[in-house]
Amino acid sequence: MLAAPSTSASASASTSASVPARFAGQTLSWTACPSQASLQCAEMTVPRDWHHPADGHTLSVAVSRTAGDAGKPVLMMAAGGPGGQGLLRPAGMASSDPALARRFEIVSFNQRGEPGSSPLDCAPQSAVNDQFTHDLRDDSPAAERQVIAGAREFAQGCAHADGGLVRYINSDQTAHDMDLFRNLLKVRTVSYYGVSYATWLGAYYATEFPHSVNAVVLDSNLAVDDTMQAFMLRQPAAFQRRFDEDFVPWAAAHDSTYHLGATPAAVRAGYEKERAALAAHPLAVPGASVAVGPNQLDMGTSGAIYRAAAFPVLAQAMAALGHWPTASADEQATVAQVFGSDPNTSFNAEFFAVACNDTPWTKDLGYWKRLQSTESARHPLVGARALLYGATCASLPSAGSGPRLTVTGEGFPPVLMLNSTGDPATPYAGALRTHRALRGSRLVTVAGGGDHGQFENGNACVDGYVDRYLLSGTLPDGDVSCPGSPAPE
Repeated sequence: MLAAPSTSASASASTSASVPARFAGQTLSWTACPSQASLQCAEMTVPRDWHHPADGHTLSVAVSRTAGDAGKPVLMMAAGGPGGQGLLRPAGMASSDPALARRFEIVSFNQRGEPGSSPLDCAPQSAVNDQFTHDLRDDSPAAERQVIAGAREFAQGCAHADGGLVRYINSDQTAHDMDLFRNLLKVRTVSYYGVSYATWLGAYYATEFPHSVNAVVLDSNLAVDDTMQAFMLRQPAAFQRRFDEDFVPWAAAHDSTYHLGATPAAVRAGYEKERAALAAHPLAVPGASVAVGPNQLDMGTSGAIYRAAAFPVLAQAMAALGHWPTASADEQATVAQVFGSDPNTSFNAEFFAVACNDTPWTKDLGYWKRLQSTESARHPLVGARALLYGATCASLPSAGSGPRLTVTGEGFPPVLMLNSTGDPATPYAGALRTHRALRGSRLVTVAGGGDHGQFENGNACVDGYVDRYLLSGTLPDGDVSCPGSPAPE
């Protein structure tokens, strides 16, 4: 059994001894978060470059905490992505798990480069929209030139934005920001919860500051012993499996409700027919930020299948596209919700900065052209993005510049890991690799499930293991399984 989280207010010197006093000695000025009354927010000043903290350049990082909970042990959260914003997430965790809220001061932050912190601005919204308006499955020479030109323009915008900020947007720099935050909260250690990319970030943090963490929960895991490029290349097969083996049979079984096809083959054929129609004539949808074309169909679908609870809404939107001339206002609103959002410029900037910088990427555009063509055919739902993603990282001068850490778990507290066997975004094979790398970790396998993000996802078995670990330090004796949540009826 791990000792329960300490309430000591004596902060470790691990950060304060290595940075100028202007950072380690600052006081956070907490005020009510403008959009979330249950939280307090503050701005933390950090060095732009933690490896040269006295060079005079600084950044701001927005931080938050549950209001009125100062003096409790700290549970630090981080957002996935990379590119997700974590600032307001403590409110959701406190609301959904009152036991954790009673025990902990729950804190989080928006990473450097994100809105609210010192933001990275790579391109205007119109330019980002242009990258996703043509059909990414099109591998004609003209289409490839268009993708590469857009990727280069975006990467060059990142490289020149905000005084070269992009070079300092990586997981290593953020891990140092996190430990300064811990230090300013005046606690010796924090417990940590991270989902998706935040598992990678949490592993970085615990590797660099093993004595600063008391407990670590990693939910839906990246393979910490691999590269970001390898992780991104494993996703298309996982998303295709989730679509073909989970959503499509579910839709066929509910044909009497959604009329998408009575067999899996009919559902898939109907999807491709609708996609071809949108490629020929993108649809102007009331309330949508962009015209709904083939990429919007793919992106909306891949986003909706992260959790089975969203299958009905996705099916409703697909059904509405199938009878668009007679779609009701409510059905049109559902289509706008699922398929009609702008690509998020701030998310894309942070995503590519971290994903490209953290580990090396292949620079050969010929490789990415070939991969885009084969992946479009093998894993059409998201495989067609290969050239766009690869050309962006190949064009970013700082790609691969972040310090590469070897994550072994040495010095860590015991780690509790969660992963479903059918996760589309963080494939289970990656969790197994991380489990092997983090010696002494315990893995909770959600068997037969395909959801991404297991804690607070309505699975009492998973939630019980997490709460017992965080509240009392109790880990399972070995690896365990929980049943997956069934898809909605």
